[in-house]
Amino acid sequence: MKAELNVTYITLDGYIGLQEYRYLYFTIMLIVYILIICCNATIVFLIVTHRNLHEPMYIFIAALLINSVLYSTNIYPKILFDVLSEKQVITYPLCIFQGFSYYTLAYSEFLLLAVMSYDRYVSICKPLQYPTIMRKITVKVLVIFSWLVPACELSVTLALNVNIKLCNVVVKGIFCNNSVYKLQCAISVAMSTYGVVVLLNISLLPVLFILFTYTRILIISYRSRGEVRKKAAQTCLPHLLVLISFTCFFIYDIVVVRVESNFPKLARLIMTLQVTVYHPLLNPIIYGLKMKEISKHLKRLLFQIKPH
Repeated sequence: MKAELNVTYITLDGYIGLQEYRYLYFTIMLIVYILIICCNATIVFLIVTHRNLHEPMYIFIAALLINSVLYSTNIYPKILFDVLSEKQVITYPLCIFQGFSYYTLAYSEFLLLAVMSYDRYVSICKPLQYPTIMRKITVKVLVIFSWLVPACELSVTLALNVNIKLCNVVVKGIFCNNSVYKLQCAISVAMSTYGVVVLLNISLLPVLFILFTYTRILIISYRSRGEVRKKAAQTCLPHLLVLISFTCFFIYDIVVVRVESNFPKLARLIMTLQVTVYHPLLNPIIYGLKMKEISKHLKRLLFQIKPH
């Protein structure tokens, strides 16, 4: 009993009109979660089952979509449980772990997008060296690297935050993210500095690297014949759309949630739902429709069209 009494519970105070719209919230969120799993899993299934999609570019896409499923699974089951509960609470250790998982997978997305941009750069700018550079072992290492590096760097933050003193137990959100830092009585300079280093290291640097590689691709494509330009547009545009979308949401999360502000509760909820609903569904839609080979297999699957 003493151990139970020592557990700190965090209240998630981001819902609006939960009493009136409880079952509507639950139905919508359950449908969205099922859609996210089905849409992402379908594209991954196509990549796994078709040999012509066993290329680095498609393997990286599969990893990105698996990342989206993990990202959503870290959030949705708890939301579904909360909307049916009288109290929306979570223990502090679980809150810290949810935040750790959320940012690990978010940073992994930046690294996976950076790896994909490098793959496109080698494919378009150094086509003769592509088979030598992008070998199977290289692809595996890059994917593992994209998941492992954020987990290792953020595990330090996780360890430092577990036993820290709290002066508040109410989070302005529907799940645990950067808002959890507002609960602490004081944040050490060392912890803040380390947080900035991690942010720069596994979000800003990958974005700068992506911009550099796509600038190089743009220059090479402009100087080359129409075929190269077409290939660049078909394979690079989806990656850029995903990058722009995710970067905008991530900037919102860092700036609005971390910086003290009187951001309206309704606006905060809408933006949070955008992050959790829009982006995980955007990835499979973009790659399913914009990537020619995936789109072709998807049409065959949906409409049962036999290949010639």
